Amino acid sequence: MSLGDKTKNIPSRPGVYLYKDHDGQIIYVGKAISLKNRVRSYFQSGTKSAKVQAMLRRATDLEYIVTDSEVEALILENNLIKEHRPKYNVLLKDDKTYPYLKVTLNEAYPRLLITRRVLKDGARYFGPFTNVGAVNETLKLLKKIFPLRTCKQREIAERNRPCLNYHIKRCLGPCCKLVEGPPYRDMVNEVVLFLEGRQEELLKRLRERMEEAAENLEFERAAELRDQLLAVQKVVERQKIVSTELVDQDVIALARGFDEACLTVFFVRGGKLIGREHYFLEGTDTLERGAIMAAFVQQFYAQTEYVPAEILVSEEIEDILLLATWLTGLRGSKVNIRTPRRGDKHKLVEMAAQNALLSLEQARLEREAGRDSTEGPLKELAAALGLPGPPGRMECYDISNTQGTESVASMVVFVDGKPCKEQYRRFKIQTVKGPDDFASMRETLGRRFRRAREEENLLKTGEMPQVKAKFSQLPDLIIIDGGKGQLSAAREAMLEQGFEHIPTFGLAKEEELLFRPGSPEPIRLDRDSRGLKLLQRLRDEAHRFALTYHRKLRSQRNLKSLLDEIEGIGSVRRRELYKAYKNLEAIKQASVEELAKVPGMNTPAAEAVYKYFRGTN
Repeated sequence: MSLGDKTKNIPSRPGVYLYKDHDGQIIYVGKAISLKNRVRSYFQSGTKSAKVQAMLRRATDLEYIVTDSEVEALILENNLIKEHRPKYNVLLKDDKTYPYLKVTLNEAYPRLLITRRVLKDGARYFGPFTNVGAVNETLKLLKKIFPLRTCKQREIAERNRPCLNYHIKRCLGPCCKLVEGPPYRDMVNEVVLFLEGRQEELLKRLRERMEEAAENLEFERAAELRDQLLAVQKVVERQKIVSTELVDQDVIALARGFDEACLTVFFVRGGKLIGREHYFLEGTDTLERGAIMAAFVQQFYAQTEYVPAEILVSEEIEDILLLATWLTGLRGSKVNIRTPRRGDKHKLVEMAAQNALLSLEQARLEREAGRDSTEGPLKELAAALGLPGPPGRMECYDISNTQGTESVASMVVFVDGKPCKEQYRRFKIQTVKGPDDFASMRETLGRRFRRAREEENLLKTGEMPQVKAKFSQLPDLIIIDGGKGQLSAAREAMLEQGFEHIPTFGLAKEEELLFRPGSPEPIRLDRDSRGLKLLQRLRDEAHRFALTYHRKLRSQRNLKSLLDEIEGIGSVRRRELYKAYKNLEAIKQASVEELAKVPGMNTPAAEAVYKYFRGTN
């Protein structure tokens, strides 16, 4: 059935529609108050944007999900876009990598930490933030003001004496029961107030507690609270008063570039500007400014914890009532979205717009500088190595082992001069016994290109979708970490698999010489050459990746041998302990109660593990 025929049976109800390509990948998600009318509009005559035309050419299937209301459709659309990141939707750039500050309210003694994953685990998340440096500075400041625990365990293991953080007044020592739960929780609540931007309320609380401590002749405690009070006051003094209404607002303004838009968000809490963030949206070239703003508001508030009562935007939004209804549901009370045209609020929006324009220009200049920093070295390499053109994809291989044990290999990929970590691969050496780097390199390259040949054949027959092919993309240049021996072994494997046409060089350490197959004379690049520095970064990354994997395997082996010595711990319990704790140090720090909760464990086995490691310390 063609896409046009499928539209005949679509109901006239609110919902979400999904276009898919021939591999079954979702390439566009949209919402509609009437699915039938909206989807049919794609196949009616009339002018369509280049993006819509490209999407329809690629689409081979159409699905839809009916909802009870347009608000439900909006929520579902947000979730689907975030999960599938369709190619033809407007996307918040790299939103999955933005850091958040997390307060672990789901723990008995909560911690404050940085995370890049938002989970429904009972914790409070603040963000997302685009400036990692600012997040680190905020975390550093809060740790100075509020001595929350920093240990990694969710459940505190009891200790006989507190750690160094307690002695330098950076922790209250809950592991040694030096602080009770309620006072610790009060401090956590104050951290939340600070992060919510409600510093005035926090100052009031601290002042009252300081005066109460002084009245009770607890002068040391009063001095600590005074120091906290002064530290928070310094932060408040740096914040700019932008509204005499003392309200909570988000101010969002837009600046456009080619196929991207920058949106600046000012966070106003209690009438004070407490911070700002810049975000970029991709795939905006064919959209009106109001549609771009609507797409950003949807995606931004779908992943943030706090929605203020008022949102000021620089563009008129077509579905403003729908968005306001949805945001009201998120907040739990009324949310107003306004586009001010005069007065103080308009000036605030204009200030945000100026910042957005400056950020867009700064991003453009940084991209141009980045292109120059990668294109130059690649051109140098092409000239020095006699390549037909700058190598777009480079792969580097390295071997790591300890006297032949736990031997592994790494494959690191640079695309356009930059690391492409999702394409890194690692190999556990299977056929080589002992410390034989040459044979290990031969096995690694043989497996890599055998997989490439197999995937090519499956792609030709249509038995494998392109998205699942991991080795079919071939490099323009291969670098082997080592000299002539490693290079010869790699070339043997490539010749056997039919890939000897790919340019391959060995990069030897010490003198940093490049060896070409069949040539006795090495290539010596200038020490200050940008091309050589790029190859060194590639080689060092391959070495790091291989060494990390080797250490992981070695740690697993050591953990296995130690746990074998504990009575009552067999292969099943050993495996479950490793799944739960990953390394030996984590098991050492765990309490009996925590160990007993591991699948397959019980209290006697947990006590045996606990006593064994306490006895070896």
